[in-house]
Amino acid sequence: MRIDSHQHFWQFDPVRDSWIDSSMQKIAKDFLPQDLKPLLDQTQMDGCVAVQADQSETETQFLLNLAGQNPFVKGVVGWVDLRADDLYERLDFFSKNPLFKGVRHILQAEKEGFMMQESFLKGIRQLKNFNLTYDLLVFPHQLEEAIALVEKNPNQPVVLDHLAKPYIKDQKIEDWAEHIKDLAKHKNVYCKLSGMVTEADWNHWQAQDFEKYLSAALEAFGSDRLMFGSDWPVCLLAGSYEHVVQIIELFVKQLKPAERNKIMGENARNFYKL
Repeated sequence: MRIDSHQHFWQFDPVRDSWIDSSMQKIAKDFLPQDLKPLLDQTQMDGCVAVQADQSETETQFLLNLAGQNPFVKGVVGWVDLRADDLYERLDFFSKNPLFKGVRHILQAEKEGFMMQESFLKGIRQLKNFNLTYDLLVFPHQLEEAIALVEKNPNQPVVLDHLAKPYIKDQKIEDWAEHIKDLAKHKNVYCKLSGMVTEADWNHWQAQDFEKYLSAALEAFGSDRLMFGSDWPVCLLAGSYEHVVQIIELFVKQLKPAERNKIMGENARNFYKL
């Protein structure tokens, strides 16, 4: 099974989606399942995982509704307030829907120390009561704190989104690679090969720009804990859906067929229990 482990849907709202600035006009419009399905078919993808882009329960319900109407959307990573007093009730409510697979908070926008707050840690600890995963969205400078978060939750399935957004445009790798190695020592942590083209030079990237980052991720996590993700439609800022698939397929060509299959879908299926 070939799975795109990371994509988004939205009905564009300029106020809510203010992170889409003037340099991103290409994605300042609606992106819905009917827009994605032909791209999945074209690249022989069997399905996808829809990930939250807005921090609201309205967003979580919106994605679950779309997944319920479109069988190729195999699961949803939604948002709930992990620091809320009624978190158990909210997780219980959403978990009644079998398409609700995990939770994400946009940590890249938070200040230093956010992940170490007892209220947040308490929230992360609740997830395993519902067999939910956690998507870890951070920048490279937040990796040390992310490692501390993982150390406090050794049994919580976690997946690192977008390789923690390394500095591909500047081809900087050393500090990032060391932290990735340390994070990968925790066997409950997986990593998405996603969100890379938008960390490169949007207009002038080449496939080889990504090789050393992909190689570092493969060395750290192995083929059992990596998964392909497109980050569509955000990826459209720097390349087509097909381009993003080709970057990863070109890289995994060196691997055995069984390893390729894991990265291109089986690991995502197992991690999210699709």
